[in-house]
Amino acid sequence: MQTQLAEWAQGTDIGQEADAILRRCVHCGFCLATCPTYQILGDELDSPRGRIYQIKQVLEGVQPTYVTQQHLDRCLTCRNCETTCPSGVEYGKLVDIGRQLVSERVERPWHQRVLRNALRRLMLSPAFGPLYHLGRWVRPILPAVLQGKIAVARPAGALPVQAQRHARQVLMLSNCVQPAMMPSIDAATQRVLDAVGVGARFAAGSGCCGAINFHLDAQEAARQQMRANVDAWLPLLESGQVEAVVVNASGCGGMIKDYAHHLQHDPAYAERAARLMPYVKDVAEFLAPLAADVRAKMRREPGRSAFHPPCTLQHWQGLRPLTERLLADLGFDLQAFDDAHLCCGSAGTYSITQPVLSKSLRDRKLQAIQETLPDTIVSSNIGCICHLQSGTDTPVRHWIETVDEAMHG
Repeated sequence: MQTQLAEWAQGTDIGQEADAILRRCVHCGFCLATCPTYQILGDELDSPRGRIYQIKQVLEGVQPTYVTQQHLDRCLTCRNCETTCPSGVEYGKLVDIGRQLVSERVERPWHQRVLRNALRRLMLSPAFGPLYHLGRWVRPILPAVLQGKIAVARPAGALPVQAQRHARQVLMLSNCVQPAMMPSIDAATQRVLDAVGVGARFAAGSGCCGAINFHLDAQEAARQQMRANVDAWLPLLESGQVEAVVVNASGCGGMIKDYAHHLQHDPAYAERAARLMPYVKDVAEFLAPLAADVRAKMRREPGRSAFHPPCTLQHWQGLRPLTERLLADLGFDLQAFDDAHLCCGSAGTYSITQPVLSKSLRDRKLQAIQETLPDTIVSSNIGCICHLQSGTDTPVRHWIETVDEAMHG
C-alpha cells in the first residue's frame, strides 16, 4: 500500500514504523474472514483492512473523528488477522499507533473518559482486592450485568512451604488483578512448580504488566510500568538467582513479550528490554519439557475438557499447539470445537467498554464449546475464564488448576 505521510509524521519513529507496516498490506481481504467484529457487524470499517485504511488516512493528514475512534475501539486486538495475513502485516502494532494518534486528536465523550479513568485507577489500586471481595458478598443483589463480572471464589489452598529450597527458582507476576479475582490460579501454579522441583517467588518493585493502562489510552503510564518490571526482574535473571519469568495469564505474557517493541525508542531501556525477552515464559512453555515429571505426580486423569486458547496465547505468542500438546500429554481428554481460533470477547476491559459485541462473541464461543459436552472448560487467561464463566454453568478454569487438583485433590 502506497502511503504519503503528512509532514508532521515524516521522519518520526511512529511515522516510519507505520509506513513500513502499511506498505506490506496488499488489500487481499483474507483478514476479513477471521475478524470477529467484521463477522458480527459486516462493516468493512470494522475489519482489519478498513481500520488500516483509516489509520493510513490519519497518517496522511486527514483529521480523525469520533467515528474513526469508534471503529478502532471496536477492534479486540486479537491479532487473528496476523495469523491469517499472507503478507505478514503487523496489524497489532499498527492499531496501537492508530489508537494513540486518534486519542491525541479526538476528545472522547465525558462518560467514556470517566469510565476509562475509573477502570485504570480501580484495577491498579490496592483497593481493588477489598472492593472485589465486597462485591462477592453483595453479588446476589447486584444487577445481572455486574454479577457476571464477579467470579465465584475458589479457595487458594495451602502454598508450598520453603519453596526457596529448590535449586531451580522462577519469578511470577505480582500486583495484578488475578490474585484478587482468582487467587487459586497463582496458588495452583506455585504448587505444580513445587511438585517438579521449582520454587516461585515475586520480585520486589515489580507490578502490573502495563496492559490495563496501555489499552485505556495511557500508553506512557504503561511504559513506566514496563520499565519498573525490567528494573525488578533483569538483575535477578542475569545474576542467575532465578531462571525465568513464568506467566500464567496469557494476556500478561503477550504484553511482556512485547516490551522490547514498546521500549524500542527508549535509549535507557531498549537494549535492556530486549535482553529480558528470552527469559519470559508462559507456564505451558516452562512446563512442556517437564511434562513427564508433571504427569508422574498426577493421581488421576483430568477428564473430558474443552480448551479455549486465548487470542494472546495463540495469535500473540503462537503457543496454542505447544499448549494443546502439553495438555494431551498430561491426560486431558480434549474436545475439538468449531471456531476455536476466534476471540471469546473478553479482551481485557473490552467486555466493559463494548458489552454488546463482547456478549455476542462470548455466546457464539460457548455455543460451539457446549456442543462437545465437556465436563470442564479450561483456558489460560483470567479474563477469558471469568468472561466465559459468566455465560455458562459448566466450570471454567485455568488448566493449571485442573492439573493441581489431579495432583493434590
